Amino acid sequence: MAQSNQFSLLGQRRFGPFFWTQFLGAFNDNLFKTALLVALTYDAASWTDMSLSTLTNLIPGLFILPYVLFSATAGQIAEKVEKAKLSRFVKLLEIGIMLVCGAGWLTHTLWLLIAGVVGMGVHSTLFGPVKYAYLPQNLKPEELVGGNGVIEMGTFVGILLGQVLGDVLVMWQPYGIQLVAGGTLVVAVLGLLASSRIPLSPAPAPELKVNLNFLTESVRNIAFSKQNRTVFLSMLGNSWFWFYGAIVLAQFPVFAKDYLHGEHSVFVLLLTVFSIGIGIGSLLCEKLSGHKVEIGLVPFGSIGLSLFGIDLYLACQHYTNTATVDAFALLHQPGVPRILADIVLLGVFGGFFIVPLFALIQTRCDPKHISRTIAGMNILNALFMVVAAGVAVALLKAGLTIPELFLATAVMNALVAIYIFSLVPEFLMRFLAWLLIHTIHRVKTVDTHLIPEEGAAVLVCNHVSYVDAIVIGAASPRPIRFVMDHKIFKTPFLGWIFRTARAIPIAPAKDDPWLMEKAFVDIAHALHDGELVCIFPEGRLTSTGEMNEFKGGIAKIVERSKVAVIPMALRGLWGSLLTRDKTNVFERSFTRGFRSQLALAVGAPVAPDEATPEYLRDRVLALRGDWK
Repeated sequence: MAQSNQFSLLGQRRFGPFFWTQFLGAFNDNLFKTALLVALTYDAASWTDMSLSTLTNLIPGLFILPYVLFSATAGQIAEKVEKAKLSRFVKLLEIGIMLVCGAGWLTHTLWLLIAGVVGMGVHSTLFGPVKYAYLPQNLKPEELVGGNGVIEMGTFVGILLGQVLGDVLVMWQPYGIQLVAGGTLVVAVLGLLASSRIPLSPAPAPELKVNLNFLTESVRNIAFSKQNRTVFLSMLGNSWFWFYGAIVLAQFPVFAKDYLHGEHSVFVLLLTVFSIGIGIGSLLCEKLSGHKVEIGLVPFGSIGLSLFGIDLYLACQHYTNTATVDAFALLHQPGVPRILADIVLLGVFGGFFIVPLFALIQTRCDPKHISRTIAGMNILNALFMVVAAGVAVALLKAGLTIPELFLATAVMNALVAIYIFSLVPEFLMRFLAWLLIHTIHRVKTVDTHLIPEEGAAVLVCNHVSYVDAIVIGAASPRPIRFVMDHKIFKTPFLGWIFRTARAIPIAPAKDDPWLMEKAFVDIAHALHDGELVCIFPEGRLTSTGEMNEFKGGIAKIVERSKVAVIPMALRGLWGSLLTRDKTNVFERSFTRGFRSQLALAVGAPVAPDEATPEYLRDRVLALRGDWK
């Protein structure tokens, strides 16, 4: 039952203390920064003679700067040092920083508070690689998406609550300054107490020699990540989300004040609904992904980010209020429910976009390099956020309104998504598969954990419909090379899908002996490279619902490549629209109903010396049973 509820992880020592450690860190970062920005906004003259606009841009920039300078070093430290010990060190550092900041608050010394901003940036930089490298080390593969979802939800809720409390405390006269100084110190101590409960998490590379030259290490770090193309492009996709989010969130204060004519509470409302959306989207990822890393959600999230970004621009055209309103009064203005719904849905689809990317990076990169990979991603995130600020300033100076900036960002997102998904077609393939099994069918999987997470294997399955490969691909935790009849590659849409998925075309010897032999060579190469290969040994779709005899090709494959064979059986597909059932199409449709149920059952691996066509057919038939 623990697998069905991601919140059950909060009650387990391997996850709960770590969650609260990172939550309190995000909370304290934002409590401190927001309190400082609000104090300077309303009382800048008593602190400094610098201009307010300079300060409000300088402080966020100084917080991000350590990500650029020290992320590479932080990634190395996280690989070399045991993670529970490192977490406690980071929390002790946070207490020291808050003591310095407390002195700055109480003595009205701005440079101490600015030093605190940089210090908290260093604190977050050190904890960032630990945050995401800890999860794959302590969670099961089927818990990873749910765990990432809870972490993302907690991070954004912590950010939101920190911003709200920072604003409330510092404005609580006459003791606002004292409340902030004491409150941030108390939160830091609570973070240390939470970190003391984090279980031992051994360092993956204790022998690593730390390179203190952040420039050379940053370049080497990113260069290493580029060797794994899917991981690197996922890192870029993650950084693009922060680019998108940085542009949108940075406009909220002015959007709330000058466009919606709202008081400060309106700005808080916008942050709240966006954070709630991120939390909802992050938590829904586990249910929508079926407890596995489902990168098909990434294109889904990207589509939503563009659609609702465009609709946010359109919704703004219907807002006509010019009187100053608070958050409660805003809710009664015409057009506002649509604006808020768009902002919530931007957050929801942002969660769909970001959580699977984190999980993919964690599972696909070298286990001894996870922290350094996350550190490299943090460098890219920081750079993308800096570029986002520059792009926003340039577009606004060019004459765009804030709603038009929302529109431009949504269009940019669509173009970037098309480019990324053309480079990594696996994302698009998984999206199509995910869409199929969440709209037309309800798919139950049985023992899919028997599909190996790494290494070569041949999957064999009965052949029932034209979408068998898509159903199997959606259930697999890894990409699969399907062996398909060469004729299907000539079909306009299906041919493009299978070419994109690097399927291997095969033909009968009587039709094209050269292509048949080439298929066996390609299969051998794929297995030699440690890939999964799936074949349908019947050689053709069933026309009766019953299984045909298995042909001898599987014996030839395992004779050449001594790998395990995984028997699988599709149940419940016979009679669907995409089978060769000759009964009336409309009658079949009404009989099966909308979202008909089907299943994929996976059996135990068969050793290559036992993998005869007859034995494998018997195994697949037993897995299928009477449910065609």
